[in-house]
Amino acid sequence: MGGLPEGWAWARLGDLGEWFGGGTPSKKEPDYWEGGDVPWLSPKDMKAERLADVQDRITERAVNESSVRMVPRDSVAIVTRSGVLEHSVPVALVPFATTLNQDMKAVVAYPGVLPEWIAWALRRYERRILDECRKAGTTVASLSTPALMSMLVPVPPFEEQQCIVAALEENLSRLDTASATLKKVRSRGSALQKQMISAVISGRRRAVGSESDADDFISQVDEQVARVAGKKRWAQVRNPEVTGLYEIPAGWCWRTLGSLCLDIQYGTSAKTSPKSNVDDVPVIRMGNIQGGELDLRDLKFLPASHPDIEKSILRDGDLLFNRTNSAELVGKSAVYRNRMGVAVYASYLIRCRFAEGVEPDWVNMVVNSNFGRRYIASVVTQQVGQANVNSTKMALMPIPVPPPAEQREALKVLRDWESALTRPQLAAGAAVKRATGLKSAILRMAFNGDLVPQDPADEPAATLLARIVAEREAAEPARKAAKRAARPRKATVAAAATKAAPAPTPAPSASVQQELFDQ
Repeated sequence: MGGLPEGWAWARLGDLGEWFGGGTPSKKEPDYWEGGDVPWLSPKDMKAERLADVQDRITERAVNESSVRMVPRDSVAIVTRSGVLEHSVPVALVPFATTLNQDMKAVVAYPGVLPEWIAWALRRYERRILDECRKAGTTVASLSTPALMSMLVPVPPFEEQQCIVAALEENLSRLDTASATLKKVRSRGSALQKQMISAVISGRRRAVGSESDADDFISQVDEQVARVAGKKRWAQVRNPEVTGLYEIPAGWCWRTLGSLCLDIQYGTSAKTSPKSNVDDVPVIRMGNIQGGELDLRDLKFLPASHPDIEKSILRDGDLLFNRTNSAELVGKSAVYRNRMGVAVYASYLIRCRFAEGVEPDWVNMVVNSNFGRRYIASVVTQQVGQANVNSTKMALMPIPVPPPAEQREALKVLRDWESALTRPQLAAGAAVKRATGLKSAILRMAFNGDLVPQDPADEPAATLLARIVAEREAAEPARKAAKRAARPRKATVAAAATKAAPAPTPAPSASVQQELFDQ
């Protein structure tokens, strides 16, 4: 495990405190839930490093009659089963007594171990927990309890724990405040961009002198679609149901997406692989659609001789939309351009090829707008954790259509606006990334013993841990006797709520300071 500072020792997580599991009282028993005032902590509550409250409560009857246990206040809670464990491990200090959902664990630290130290240890070694404790092959990501309990973490002397925790909280609180402000800047920029798009596609933001009539243009589109698409159903449905939709300017018209298309086609289902030959053709997949654009950094390939290449080859201006994904991502779209090189597309994408005069970027903007997202949400179907939308439903999406010149002018206005937003957005994003790196660096210093000065007079952690073991062994006969006595559980709620909290930590003996925006 590597060396430790003088006076520190390695310890199993399971040996640092009493661990509690959770459960869910039966929903068929209204008396377990209605009017309850006992907190019931679940993964959806784990949104802060120190919790202030929970969303759900149960009754004392549920505590007495179900599998849930009261966890004393000042515990450390950790999510052990959730999709979020694919990438992170939510950890929080809980300053109040609570019960737990079955997807949670909580630990109440033994005397001599600060709960804050355990919490910071879980955050510091998050990556190791995911690598070594996450179960493989399960439907929903989860952590192995034995593996988690057996994981070794460093423990300093108690006095040094207090100093390190105080230094961490002083420095990281400032860092977290700065990061929150930066994230608000990015969120505000995204909100402004969405507002601008809504204004453009509704015609509220029109270029001066751009007013014209789309009738002649639409007649030309209809002729092209009738000539190329023939009697295909998606080409025949031209006028969408517009009841309840917003007003569009005079000279614009509502049309279905399909009535603007010469072709709507699913992609290749052929098995792809990493590039092996210089002539291999890249295959654009659903993960390549990011934020309304194509991200081509992660590609798979097909041999140039594959029979699907010819029918799936992309042309400049083809719109690709994602027909299968999570509910928040399904239906997202992007436009392919020739400058990206020769490419084909996979079967989870649908290609729309437009009539001349229809700007693909205009349609793409509508599909990815709040208006487009609301339409897609209204027509998706859910199957085994995936949301799906087929070509027929996408073809019926209402599209506000201005004349070609006005489409181009509106897109130019929007690009200028986005360019002005991009600079502060990129700066904020880079600063958030630096803040994340700085937080990791501070945590490494803390757990390497480099954050605060050490005092050789402090009681060594090995002595502390040995005393914890001795006290537990001495208390074991009494604990077993109490368990055999099966005393009533009614007192557990009040007892947990009144259990003494650890003494406050002293002021830090040192702190780490670093300007967030230093280049």
